[in-house]
Amino acid sequence: MAKFNYKGLGLDELKSMSPDEFMKLLPARQRRTLKRGQVKNNAALFDKIEDAVKELEKDQQETTIKTHLRSLVITPKMVGLTVHVHNGNTFKKVVISEPMIGHYVGEYAPTRKMVKHSSPGVGASRSSKFTPVK
Repeated sequence: MAKFNYKGLGLDELKSMSPDEFMKLLPARQRRTLKRGQVKNNAALFDKIEDAVKELEKDQQETTIKTHLRSLVITPKMVGLTVHVHNGNTFKKVVISEPMIGHYVGEYAPTRKMVKHSSPGVGASRSSKFTPVK
C-alpha cells in the first residue's frame, strides 16, 4: 500500500508544521478561510477538537464531535477523529482520514438525496391513468 503524502509531505511532517506553514500548502479558498481566523461562535468547536485530539493521542479513545459548521477545513491534526456533521436534517458520521486533508467537512455530508422516480401519482395527468401493472 502506498504511503500517504500531501504535496510531497508525509502525515508526520504535516503534523509537525506550524499552522502558517501548512496554510501555504492549501488551495486559495481554504487558505483564505483559515487566514481570516476563528469566528467567536466557532471558538468552542475548535476547543472541542483540540481536546478530542489530545484524548486520541493519550489513550486511543474515539471521541465524537457534533457540529453544524460545514465550512471547517480539515487539518492534519484532525486525522482519526469522528465528526458528526449536520446536513440540514440529521447528523452524518464522518471519520476523518488522511486523503481528506485540505477539504471542507461539509463535502462528506451530502445535503441532498438522490431523486428516485416511480409511477405517477393519482391525478398526475389524464394519460398517466393507464400505467401498466407489474
